[in-house]
Amino acid sequence: MQLLCLSNGHGEDIIAVRILQELQRHPNPPELVALPLVGEGTAYTQLDIPIIGPVRTMPSGGFIYMESRQLVRDVRSGLLQHTLAQLKTVRRWAKKGGAILAVGDIVPLLFAWLSVAPYCFVGTAKSEYYLRDEDGRLPNRPKSDGWSGSVYLPWERWLMSRKRCKAVFPRDRLTTKILKERSIRAFDMGNPMMDGIAPEHPEPIFYEPDAELKEMQRSLIITILPGSRIPEAYENWELIIQGVAALLATYKDRPLLFLAAIAPSLSLDPLRETLETVGWSIGVTPPHLHLKDPTAITFTRKNATLVLTQDDYTFCLRQADCSIAMAGTATEQFVGLGKPAIAIPGNGPQYTPAFAEAQSRLLGPSLILVKQPNDIPMVLQKLLTDPDRVQLIAENGRRRMGESGAASRIARSLMESFGY
Repeated sequence: MQLLCLSNGHGEDIIAVRILQELQRHPNPPELVALPLVGEGTAYTQLDIPIIGPVRTMPSGGFIYMESRQLVRDVRSGLLQHTLAQLKTVRRWAKKGGAILAVGDIVPLLFAWLSVAPYCFVGTAKSEYYLRDEDGRLPNRPKSDGWSGSVYLPWERWLMSRKRCKAVFPRDRLTTKILKERSIRAFDMGNPMMDGIAPEHPEPIFYEPDAELKEMQRSLIITILPGSRIPEAYENWELIIQGVAALLATYKDRPLLFLAAIAPSLSLDPLRETLETVGWSIGVTPPHLHLKDPTAITFTRKNATLVLTQDDYTFCLRQADCSIAMAGTATEQFVGLGKPAIAIPGNGPQYTPAFAEAQSRLLGPSLILVKQPNDIPMVLQKLLTDPDRVQLIAENGRRRMGESGAASRIARSLMESFGY
């Protein structure tokens, strides 16, 4: 079998690659090719999967839905001609008789339908949690929200309900349920975003008689997620460090450990300059951390330690008690581990107040929005004194983001859906 994978964004490329990697492990693996519809698809190079058509990074970086001006810039840079060339490539490839895996939103889904080939769809962009939770519609939402009865619009559901659409894999169980009620072949296989992040066999927790005392004596671990987009991530960092300063002023007697998960695409120089300006100095990485990143840089100030790492992302997520987050995918993955994230809306173009508000609907009580960095200590204090709320957050995050192993489950279902 020949399989063409269409995806539209860096995050979608990563999810697609995880599924394709599992397909390569199949006893009778398909012949794989890809066409990233947004960006250059660098994620596909790790599997040596051929890219069959034109790729290009547009000025918006794929965030045209954030702001109309971004769309105008992309159109002026040749977006329409580029998209038409990609569509011609897909239709020409489909004539050979292969199948298509569409990963992302309506754009790859529409391309798959226009190809006249059989296809499956992995929906990464939309979730019913934007509109409702298990108890019903969210309060204070405009009537126009979800006017068709689903977060997926009628024309999107129409594309999913075609005979050539063999299977749909939504990002969570609630969305799967709503789509199945509308006679769409939807399957709850989990969210590949959590693959390699959520441990498949979590270690059991044993409580000792002096557990409360030990809890107060240990370092409070907070992961920092400033995002990966330049220059936005540097602006986010400035806000987050203001929140860190407020925490130092509040927790003067308890050791604090900040793990900053920094995207490899970012330069550490602006981050270091910000820290040094507000009184942090180079220190020694605590040996008990067992960091795998030999290039990690450690700073200290008063009773706090802050580690900058660009090569131990999963460690930063797994070790923390909570996070200060101004990111998209990283925030969702952190919440999926059952942990609370505190977010500060920024200036964008990605992590704007509108984006943060939408993300808070997606993640529910696991994401706590604050208006300004100085509000962070108060939120954290309330969390630390409310174990019932922490337990609710843990259950909520795991339910909304799913368990590890989704890519493998989707790959097996794909092969069955295409008759292999």
